[in-house]
Amino acid sequence: MKVVTVAQMRAIEATSDAAGHTYEMMMERAGYAVARALMARQNVEKKRILVLVGPGNNGGDGLVAARYLARAGADVVCYLARPRDPQVDPNYRALQEQGIPSLLVDEDPGNARLRKLASMADVVIDALLGTGAAPPLKGAIAQILQVVGEVIRERTRSPVPDLARVGGIPDPPVQRRPLVVAVDGPSGMDFDTGALDDLSLQADLTVTFAYPKQGHFRFPAAAAVGELLVADIGTDPTLAADVDLEVVTPEMVRDWLPPRPLDAHKGTFGRALIVAGSANYTGAARLAGAAAVRAGAGLVTLALPASIHSAVAAGLAEATYLLLPHELGVLSEPAAEILAEYTRQYDAMLLGPGLGREKETVEFVKALLGGTERRAAGFLRADEGAVQKVFLPPLIVDADGLNILAELPGWPSLLPPQTILTPHPGEMARLMKSTVAEVQADRVEVARRQAREWGHIIVLKGAFTVVAAPDGRTVIEPFANPALATGGTGDVLAGTIVALRAQGLGPFEAAAAGAYLHGLAGELARSSLGRAGVAAGDLPARLPEAWRRVTG
Repeated sequence: MKVVTVAQMRAIEATSDAAGHTYEMMMERAGYAVARALMARQNVEKKRILVLVGPGNNGGDGLVAARYLARAGADVVCYLARPRDPQVDPNYRALQEQGIPSLLVDEDPGNARLRKLASMADVVIDALLGTGAAPPLKGAIAQILQVVGEVIRERTRSPVPDLARVGGIPDPPVQRRPLVVAVDGPSGMDFDTGALDDLSLQADLTVTFAYPKQGHFRFPAAAAVGELLVADIGTDPTLAADVDLEVVTPEMVRDWLPPRPLDAHKGTFGRALIVAGSANYTGAARLAGAAAVRAGAGLVTLALPASIHSAVAAGLAEATYLLLPHELGVLSEPAAEILAEYTRQYDAMLLGPGLGREKETVEFVKALLGGTERRAAGFLRADEGAVQKVFLPPLIVDADGLNILAELPGWPSLLPPQTILTPHPGEMARLMKSTVAEVQADRVEVARRQAREWGHIIVLKGAFTVVAAPDGRTVIEPFANPALATGGTGDVLAGTIVALRAQGLGPFEAAAAGAYLHGLAGELARSSLGRAGVAAGDLPARLPEAWRRVTG
């Protein structure tokens, strides 16, 4: 699904209007979609619905929604920020003909009636401002949002009960605040940058039109969007053909995931090699391995320091193991020579989770990638006089593998083409010799630029993970989940991606599909366990369910 800028959306609408699918037609479909989204969520009959109506097309969408909701039996009142002339505004004229009451802000001194309407409302529909506006808010619209926001906050506070239970299991909090529905987005957000006015309402549900906008995935506005629905308003999909940013959908992932034939054997689903772990980080290897198993790889091998084998294998019986030389529990340079004897047997390799950054491990990575200065083309076997280049299967580099890369001059050229890199913002900043602030200022552009410059796939982790390829393909993952903000979840992501790469997915598809399955597993964990306390170890077991939800 395409993700557009404000300018792109305006161009799409203007072209559609010129072709005969008019603004009035689009507005009718948009308003109906808002009403339908609300009716799908709850029975609106006899519900008190307050529609905040702005001066432009966004307000027109709200008027259309009000009409359909009133027909469904809701008790609807529209509160207008500016006058609308029924002689020139067919939506306002239809509202009056249907007998739906409306009130103009200028007719409400001190906003007393607005305050009362908001205090009684079951639903507030924010149709004040759309894509054409940006903070700061001013005038009547700022006034309306301030009053409604104050009432909602007051209603959100739990009253002191007459009989208060002490101890035992508390009842869930009673929801006293109205449901807030945003038309296109919360009024006061910038639909390009994600800036948000302090007066903007926190939406529970946002219905946007034709395509999501970039601001829906950028903070702080993204935190005020709530559940995001995209409504078809009849524009021709070919009008967005040149848009080069997408959000990943289940349909996209379904097309990417490999078949699971009935006559398969473990070789059918690929062999994944995971080079990971150290004495201080045994969990990283186990989490990555468990994720690779649960993400469908036919055979998973963990190549790790021999000293941590017992600790890792005790919790992961499904993997095989390659025990490597180490110094005090961290991989050392001789491990590269041993590993090189096995790499051709695998369809994909993950390097990095839990390796640590000790000097010995840095030398191991340099030898493996051919970055040791005295062995510029690889490492030199003790019994040979020729330099041997390590064969590397399709590669994913994560965690300490990335941190070590950042210390190696010319590191992009040491990697196989289209290697998948999975940095969080701190690791990305180190690779770029930059700052986290610069990375986070425009995550999409940073990922896209660096993928092109480095020639590798970038998976820039975080809320709304960005995946970018050197050829310009760029997608946003649709998940922002605080439950995933805990140690080890990145190891699970890396293990998921290497499993899909081993199963034959291309590098971009493996990265994007792996990040989607990982994010969906996080949503499933949050749904059953809550926002706090989800552990990385909760995710691998939910990957098969995520796969099933996508493929059916």
